[in-house]
Amino acid sequence: MNAATARHILDTIGTMFPDAHCELNHDNAFELTIAVLLSAQCSDQMVNKVTADLFQKYKTPEDYLAVPIEELEQDIRRIGLYRNKAKHIHNLCRLLIDQYGGEIPSEHDELVKLPGVGRKTANVVVSTAFNVPAIAVDTHVERVSKRLGFAGWDDSVLEVEKKLMKRVPRDEWSLTHHRLIFFGRYHCKAQNPQCQVCPLLDVCREGKKRMKTSLIRKDKERRA
Repeated sequence: MNAATARHILDTIGTMFPDAHCELNHDNAFELTIAVLLSAQCSDQMVNKVTADLFQKYKTPEDYLAVPIEELEQDIRRIGLYRNKAKHIHNLCRLLIDQYGGEIPSEHDELVKLPGVGRKTANVVVSTAFNVPAIAVDTHVERVSKRLGFAGWDDSVLEVEKKLMKRVPRDEWSLTHHRLIFFGRYHCKAQNPQCQVCPLLDVCREGKKRMKTSLIRKDKERRA
């Protein structure tokens, strides 16, 4: 992909979703970290439903540790993998108190040391809570990046992140992350992407393939 094509893609998606943002409800870095941890293999919409009550009940790491883990499990049981996530939250809160003064660290290298916090979660937190440029690669970002040619079909999540960081100006990393998510969540969906009305069809290898297959199928149906 050349620089002009990359710029065209970024500008087009920016026009489509100029107000893209983190859709996980939170008031601070601690709540954001908990919300992103809960969002693994779960929709943001469901996480927001659960945290609406959760964040009223638990305000600090000490609050989470003040109840039995079984109670926390019940509070988040609508979330997938809730038992593991409750364990991660308890361990994360204990570590925050013991090593970080009860505060979420702002450094990426420190964030990934927290239980349940991987590279993607750390990127979201530093970007959204601390305004540090970062690109978090979730399922939407990975899918869109590969379909549009930012990355190869067989690239790992880390490889996708590195290639996006090379092709996207650093001061646009965080905004591009949100815009790619919106593009993947609301337009270039995993199933039934809106290829027929997509302004990026001319540069999308997946879209061209899907449209060609659709035309062949319609031609066969017409001939039958």
